[in-house]
Amino acid sequence: MINKQEAIHRMEAMVENPSLRRHCLTVGLVMEAYAKKLGEDPEEWFATGILHDADYEKFPDQHPHVIVKELREEGYEKMAHAISAHHTSWGVPYETRLDKALMACDEMTGFVVAASLIRPSKLEGMKAKSVKKKFKNPKFAAGVERDQVMAGVEMFEVDFTEHINFIIDVLYAHRVELDLN
Repeated sequence: MINKQEAIHRMEAMVENPSLRRHCLTVGLVMEAYAKKLGEDPEEWFATGILHDADYEKFPDQHPHVIVKELREEGYEKMAHAISAHHTSWGVPYETRLDKALMACDEMTGFVVAASLIRPSKLEGMKAKSVKKKFKNPKFAAGVERDQVMAGVEMFEVDFTEHINFIIDVLYAHRVELDLN
């Protein structure tokens, strides 16, 4: 299995953009926390989260095929499959809890980070209610595909409000390393 440090190193070797690096790390941390909560493999879930967009910056037209191919060649089929499925338009079936978790966490984690960045106190005191209000405004974080968020929440079978609060709590616990304090 790819351990945390190796996953971070691999992502950093492929991603130079600080915002994309933070996005990959936040998704990895949220995935790891969900794995712990659900009795899954935290390192596998962290690595899947942190590597899900690792090829996006250098190979945007081939994303996610470059990282998926690498993982498959190394025998990490479960991770590769989850990454190959993290957008519903790609037509890849959602077979495992890992697949569904990545779908639920990717866009929503990015949205929570975006919402935190416009607050003077960042994540401090942030509640799902304020995030949901921003979520209803299509002009806020317009690049976040709300339909993908809701599809992920539905397939992962989590309550939307609880999911947002879970993400906030995880990111708050890591706010210093994520520069979100």
